[in-house]
Amino acid sequence: MKLKSTLALNMAKGFLVTAAIIIGEENKILIARRAASKHLAGYWEFPGGKVEKNEKEEDCLRRELMEELGINVSVINFFMLNHHQYKEKNITLKSYFCKVEEPENFCLNDHDKIEWVKVENLLDYQLAPADIPIAKALNERNSI
Repeated sequence: MKLKSTLALNMAKGFLVTAAIIIGEENKILIARRAASKHLAGYWEFPGGKVEKNEKEEDCLRRELMEELGINVSVINFFMLNHHQYKEKNITLKSYFCKVEEPENFCLNDHDKIEWVKVENLLDYQLAPADIPIAKALNERNSI
């Protein structure tokens, strides 16, 4: 019974989540594959995570990318907002363009693989459902 009430509460309020569109050499975008032990295992995503109470979105991105990938990033600017309803929760996903601040020494904690991908190839990957609108919007742009 408690699980149902917790699930209902999560569905009602939803979560604010940030995603980083990390731009690399040749304007390739970094995507990361979720590890087998994680929710949505095997799906590719723009890395990021849930915004904590009283946390700024840009700070969330920096914290999550350090925790998940071991990298420092600078947040360049906001890209888009989209809403997605998973079976167990609703999320509002805000994506931001970012750049890695230092040489790339990735440490995979929540992911088992990363790839730098051309924008036009993003949809060739099995992206997490909430990330698909971001990939589509990036494809519709003339430039990053």
